[in-house]
Parts: sequence; structure tokens; C-alpha cells
Amino acid sequence: MQRLTENLIKDNLSRLKGWGLEKDSILKDFELKNFSDALAFIVKIGIQAEKMDHHPDLLLHGWNKVKVTLSTHSAGGITENDFNLAKQIENIS
Repeated sequence: MQRLTENLIKDNLSRLKGWGLEKDSILKDFELKNFSDALAFIVKIGIQAEKMDHHPDLLLHGWNKVKVTLSTHSAGGITENDFNLAKQIENIS
């Protein structure tokens, strides 16, 4: 999988509401209704990520917030896989 150019990253980000760019990753903070929903959200992301063989960094913070960070470590940056998983995560939330 090949890293995306800066222009392609910006173009893809423009189609995802609330996602941002930080170094070589795309990320978004999700706020859920409660702690149980946040945990369930993490599990659902994990199931989808495993199906795609693409594993995000997930951080549960506060009592209802989940920070998702996506980067393709083997490519050393952001690839199409990251945006594909981000779209799947949007469908979960």
C-alpha cells in the first residue's frame, strides 16, 4: 500500500466530517452517550478493523469519548486503507 500525497489526503479529508490531520495520521474524537456506548463503539471498530486487517489506535478518555487515530504503519503514513476504515467507522457511529 502506497502513501497518499498531501493533495489526496486533503481531498479525502474534505469528504469526512470532523476528521483531522496530525503528522502522518488522520484522527477524530467521538463523543458517545455514556461509558457503555463508548466501550461498545470500540468493540465495533475492532471487529471492522480486524475484517480489514487494519488496526487503528483507539483511546477511551473521559467517560464517553473515543479518539480514533489511523495511519498505515507499514507504509509510514496515510494510505487509502485509512480512509476506507474511517468511512466504515463513520457508518458505525
